[in-house]
Amino acid sequence: MVKLGKPIIPDEVLVSKIFLIRAQKVMLDFHLAELYGVQTKVLKQAVRRNIDRFPADFMFELSDKEFETLRSQIVTSIKGGIRYSPMAFTEHGILMLSSVLRNTTAIEMNIQIVRIFVKMRQMLSNHREIIAKITQMESKLTSHDVQLSKLFEALKELLLDKISMPAIRERKPIGFRK
Repeated sequence: MVKLGKPIIPDEVLVSKIFLIRAQKVMLDFHLAELYGVQTKVLKQAVRRNIDRFPADFMFELSDKEFETLRSQIVTSIKGGIRYSPMAFTEHGILMLSSVLRNTTAIEMNIQIVRIFVKMRQMLSNHREIIAKITQMESKLTSHDVQLSKLFEALKELLLDKISMPAIRERKPIGFRK
C-alpha cells in the first residue's frame, strides 16, 4: 500500500527539475531516476522494453543542440557525465513510468510529481483569470489614467513571469576565446 500523506521531498525541489522544452513541461530521465531511486540506465532500459507505452507526446529524446544547451544550464555535475541525450518525459509519460517501474519509491514519487503538475496548471489558470480582469479594467481607463495603466502593465508582467517556466535558450560561452 502506498502512503499518500507527507511528500517525500519538498515540492520546490521537484519544481526545479521541471523544464520547458519544445513548449512542453518535462522532466529528464536522470532526474526521474534519481527521484525514483534507480539508475538512469535501468529507467531507460525499462522504457525501451515498453516503448509502445511512450508515444511522442509522452516522451522524446533531446536533440544534440537541446542537449548542449541543457548541459550549460544544469550546473551540477552528474557522476560519470552523460553519454547519451536524455529522454524528456511529459506529465503523461511520467504517469506511464509508474507502470514500468514498480518499486514503492517510484510509485510514491509519481503521485507527488503528478500533484505538482496539477498545482502548476491550477496556478496558471488562476493567473490567466487575473490577467483577463486586469486587461478588462485597463480597457476602461481614460487618457488621464496613465499611471494606472503603467501599474496594470507591471502587474501583468509580474504574473506572467511567475507562471513561465525557465525555457532552454542558447547561451554564450563564458571565458577567454582566441
